Amino acid sequence: MPAITRRSLLALTGAAVAIDPASADVRTSLRLQALIAAHEAAYAEFNRVVHRAASSRDDREQADRVEQETLLAVCSFPVISRTDRRTKTKYLLAVEARGELDLPEYIQAILHSMMQS
Repeated sequence: MPAITRRSLLALTGAAVAIDPASADVRTSLRLQALIAAHEAAYAEFNRVVHRAASSRDDREQADRVEQETLLAVCSFPVISRTDRRTKTKYLLAVEARGELDLPEYIQAILHSMMQS
């Protein structure tokens, strides 16, 4: 039996979009938009802090913690609509392509969110 990898898991969640009968005219939920925006802001702040010459170890650890928490919130979001599923999948695939979807907690959160849908 082949091993389940992060990439195959995300491909499977993307494949679910193709068979979902939900209306395609629904907009991405405001909550998911807010979670993604929060993660984008936290990721940008993390990069800013890491590359700032005067940043302390505590500053970097705090920025890293905030970025991880906001990404975990996106992973945990239980999507219902086809549009939310597509938006979440596209976003997480982009994050994974950067190598940022690297903690087991992220995959666990994605799996749990799929059960809640």
